[in-house]
Amino acid sequence: MMLLAGCSPNTPAVTTSAMSDSGSWWTRNVVYWFSLMLDKFADFFGGSYGLSILLLTIIVRTLILPLMIKQYKNTKAMQALQPEMKKVREKFKDDPKQQQAEMMKLYQTHQVNPLAGCLPLIVQMPIFIALYNSIYKNVEIREHTFLGLQLGLSPHDGQWYYYVVPVVAAITTLVQSLMMAQQQTMVGPMKGLMYIFPVMIFVMAINFPVALPLYWIYSNIYTITQNYFMYRKSPKTVVVEETPKPKPNSKGKGKGARVK
Repeated sequence: MMLLAGCSPNTPAVTTSAMSDSGSWWTRNVVYWFSLMLDKFADFFGGSYGLSILLLTIIVRTLILPLMIKQYKNTKAMQALQPEMKKVREKFKDDPKQQQAEMMKLYQTHQVNPLAGCLPLIVQMPIFIALYNSIYKNVEIREHTFLGLQLGLSPHDGQWYYYVVPVVAAITTLVQSLMMAQQQTMVGPMKGLMYIFPVMIFVMAINFPVALPLYWIYSNIYTITQNYFMYRKSPKTVVVEETPKPKPNSKGKGKGARVK
């Protein structure tokens, strides 16, 4: 996230008007508009940038909600196809080309795209990076105080209670991951990543201004609420194991056992 956002803790904060004259095309044409919206929403809430970040987060997440629903439906369809896909792999395990061809037929028959799950992420990334940058670079946000927290200070520079924000960010990230794990069978590295990611969020949150983990908390709460309504009527993923073949009865070796 730090690499994609193109920022570091030493990135200078500027006014929104200064962003419009920036030498960076990204800042001038994208980040500026997000920062401007934050300023306008803050004026609407009487100067509260904490509520401004909340409103902009809700708007952005709602706009991409159709993509998330599409991703969810595609994921469930892929899960339903797992038994058929397993049969194809076993049938053509010695012929990779034919296996791939049969897989494509299976996808076309059931109108499933294995790459559809990546589309929402690709579309979201520019939006989230721009929102991330607009929060980070806006000098008005850095100097604003919300719920007793100066949004421009990191927990390292603030009072002890500033660490509550990174903790909440990590907890909401974990809850979000656990909700997704209930719908998807995670094994190996993916299962470990589910617990590592909240730790990463915590470490990042204690090193960035409070405004950023505050945005993550808002976004996580929105996602948790969204997943609750999407998953509550969805059956839990069941891992079907093959029935083991019965072992030959070692007791009572009769005539059949002596026949050669």
